[in-house]
Amino acid sequence: MSFSLKKDKSGVVVVGVDGQLIVGNRQELKQKVLDALDGGARKFVVDFAKTGYIDSSGLGVLVSLSKKIREQGGELRLAGLNEDLQTLFELTKLDTLFAITKTAEEALAAF
Repeated sequence: MSFSLKKDKSGVVVVGVDGQLIVGNRQELKQKVLDALDGGARKFVVDFAKTGYIDSSGLGVLVSLSKKIREQGGELRLAGLNEDLQTLFELTKLDTLFAITKTAEEALAAF
């Protein structure tokens, strides 16, 4: 499990989630994003192209980050959900909270 953060040329932070987003690693993701937010970043894309599973605590951290980023005048988008993850977001109605695109490139273009 690992997270990668990189800023694109327009200043959007792309967070790559490799593996699973679960109770054991959600704090690491949260801290990385909050550090970037404190550093002045306001636009974030979380790329789940290499993610197979998100548990309820992972969903909770995404909701928490979305709220925090919005309070700072920013925006969080999600990208690269596989079919199972897309279904999870639809069943939990979180697809109405997040802007979700098929690829990180589409999310970047939408800012």
